[in-house]
Amino acid sequence: MTGEYDPVCPPVALSIAGSDSGGGAGIQADLKTMTAHGVFGTTVVAATTAQNSRGVHDVHPIPAAHVASQYDAVVDDFPVAAVKTGMLATAEIVETVTDRLAGFDGPIVVDPVMVAATGDRLLSQEAEAAYDDLIAAATLVTPNADEAAVLVDGPVETTADAAAAGRELVARGATAALVKGGHLDGTGSEGDAPEVVDTLVVADGSDGDDTPTVHRSVSPRIDTDATHGSGCTLSSAIAARLARGEPLDEAVTAAVDGMSEAIRRGYDVGSGPGAVNPTTMDG
Repeated sequence: MTGEYDPVCPPVALSIAGSDSGGGAGIQADLKTMTAHGVFGTTVVAATTAQNSRGVHDVHPIPAAHVASQYDAVVDDFPVAAVKTGMLATAEIVETVTDRLAGFDGPIVVDPVMVAATGDRLLSQEAEAAYDDLIAAATLVTPNADEAAVLVDGPVETTADAAAAGRELVARGATAALVKGGHLDGTGSEGDAPEVVDTLVVADGSDGDDTPTVHRSVSPRIDTDATHGSGCTLSSAIAARLARGEPLDEAVTAAVDGMSEAIRRGYDVGSGPGAVNPTTMDG
């Protein structure tokens, strides 16, 4: 007896990021998130890490030429509708990815993964400095407060600081910037507020002039330290929604809303803080 072949043809998204051997962040989180949103995930591995729920023990960058070869192989065969970048490890890899994405005409979500939730630095200083051109190519850049502070070379401790940082990233060429608020509150105290305020700055002002528009999204803060992979999951969810053709503002709003449930129903695995659960996000 022969079964009927009934293929599924989902949108395709590409993650260019590092591998998390602990499974909670990086490429692994990206693929889970894309699948939860009905999107077929492809990958370019920029680095491997030796890490678990307690921290990052080693980072091994992939040779930049092989990063380029992975990208070329994917886009040569798959109709990639959106790209998301994560941890890129070295200046050479950042520059290689920027060069390759110059020929990509779809939305690009840049998650400038520089500092792990454990506080471990994941990029060299040279790589941090190489991000300017990639930010300029971004449809959306999604730093947390610590990463935004690195990118704008100044403190990001309040929601007002977040808006200022978002405006600067937009001035550098990004279409929009989402400064995530999990590490700050409205007064400067880090992570103590009862609510999380994410700040979205969009280049084209709604009043018709060139003033960027600032939108704030307020979510209840969930009392847990099990947030490993939250940044990767959020940026991948946005990229997946953009791959499905959703407008940027709608994609960001829906992904931010979905993160609350992903954190609330996170994975209690390992002996350190747990990981968020992308499978709960409403695709």
